[in-house]
Amino acid sequence: MDLGELRQGLDEIDAQIVELYEKRMDICAQVAEYKIENGKKVFDRVREQEKLAKVRSLTHNEFNGLGVQELFEQIMSMSRKLQYRLISEKGGQGKLPFIGVDDLDTKKARVVFQGAEGAYSQMAMMQYFGESIQSFHVDTFRDAMSAIDEGSADFAVLPIENSTAGIVNEIYDLLVEFENYIVGEQIIRIEHCLLGVPGAQISDIKTVYSHPQSLMQSAKFLADHPWQQISMQNNAFAARKVANEQDKSQAAIASALAGQIYGLEILKQGVNQSGTNSTRFIIVTNQKIFRKDASKISICFEVPHESGSLYHMLSHFIYNNLNMTKIESRPIEDRNWEYRFFVDFEGNLADSAVKNALRGLRDEARNMKILGNY
Repeated sequence: MDLGELRQGLDEIDAQIVELYEKRMDICAQVAEYKIENGKKVFDRVREQEKLAKVRSLTHNEFNGLGVQELFEQIMSMSRKLQYRLISEKGGQGKLPFIGVDDLDTKKARVVFQGAEGAYSQMAMMQYFGESIQSFHVDTFRDAMSAIDEGSADFAVLPIENSTAGIVNEIYDLLVEFENYIVGEQIIRIEHCLLGVPGAQISDIKTVYSHPQSLMQSAKFLADHPWQQISMQNNAFAARKVANEQDKSQAAIASALAGQIYGLEILKQGVNQSGTNSTRFIIVTNQKIFRKDASKISICFEVPHESGSLYHMLSHFIYNNLNMTKIESRPIEDRNWEYRFFVDFEGNLADSAVKNALRGLRDEARNMKILGNY
């Protein structure tokens, strides 16, 4: 046969495949009806593994066996998604344990941030809540999460990502560990300043203190000066140390706000090499709430340690036409080479498409957690 005849033969087979696929989906819809009536779960991992082994055994060589297994994995995935949609339409998707609110109650709220007075976290807090907010600061991110977990603070402001340094790993891990949830975000532009005691000159400086990331972000400027660089837990701590010791040979790299608070002079402004350096801060609370106009959702989940498992999880976003904007992974403690995935996507917890996707993820992923809608 020539190529045209071969293609015609493929077209005829493809038409049969489409017809059989639609027949199969009709039966899947009936299966969904049965599961709805009898309260059965959509996802049956044992049944699916048995089915994959059976269809693979029907093929005549290893290559076709792998191909048929992949094909039926997709077919069964689409079947599950149809069942999730039908269950949702019947009102059986269940209620998510989050309450929609018109606005966050911040009038009498207490807000905690990590660091000292003058930290970038304080700047983010002031931009989000206003300058008259009641606030206090703690030494570590864990202390901040504990403060809202135990109720001594209503909200915490925490840095989660920098445009040049990347994610703040510890924050991701703490979001999993604590029952605290993201309800807002604030992005601020980062401009590091070289701060010294009054009367100091750049020529006096011998030692510079700052957070390791700030030192890294100012590497080009620092390369022109033979100064000793000493890392500190927070930029504001560095500014406070320089202010307390009143040594003209010491300087801090921190914000202009830190300089203002601690009475330091700006010896040079904008010492970080990137003029577009920004940090994204999250606003966290211990309540399962979300603003009704929220448009971004953050979740995390684990997947079985097997081929294609992450792909199948992400397919829930594709099928429900949800735009995924970010994905990160973190190793799972005490489980070598296994990872927890963090995903941001557009949507609102009240949207039916979001509910469908989250139901599928909840059934098929391990330990899926909604981190917030904001």
